[in-house]
Amino acid sequence: MHVRDAARLVALGLEKAPAGARLHVVAEEGVPTRVIAEAFGRAFGLPVASIAPGDVPDHFGWIGAFFGADLAATSITTRNLLGRAPTGPSLVEDLDAGAYTTRR
Repeated sequence: MHVRDAARLVALGLEKAPAGARLHVVAEEGVPTRVIAEAFGRAFGLPVASIAPGDVPDHFGWIGAFFGADLAATSITTRNLLGRAPTGPSLVEDLDAGAYTTRR
C-alpha cells in the first residue's frame, strides 16, 4: 500500500473504527513474489532468476520460508468499515516509477 493511502487509513481507523477492531490494510491481493522480484530487478538493474524450491533455504536463509508460503491477505472488511479504498499506485507501479531507488 502506498504511504499516503496507509496514512489516510490509519487516521480513518482512529476516527471510525470501534475500540478493539482489527484493521487489515493491503492495496492489492495475491501479488506473486515473482512479480515483486521482477519489479525490484527492473528498479535496481539486477538480474532475476527462479530458485528451485529445494534451494530456497540455502539461497535466502530464514526469510525464504515466506517466499513459498501462501500468505493471502485482504482488506475488504476494513474497506467496508472505513468506507475507503486505496487510490495510490500499486507496489509494482511504485517500483517501476523509481519510488524506492532514491537514497534519502
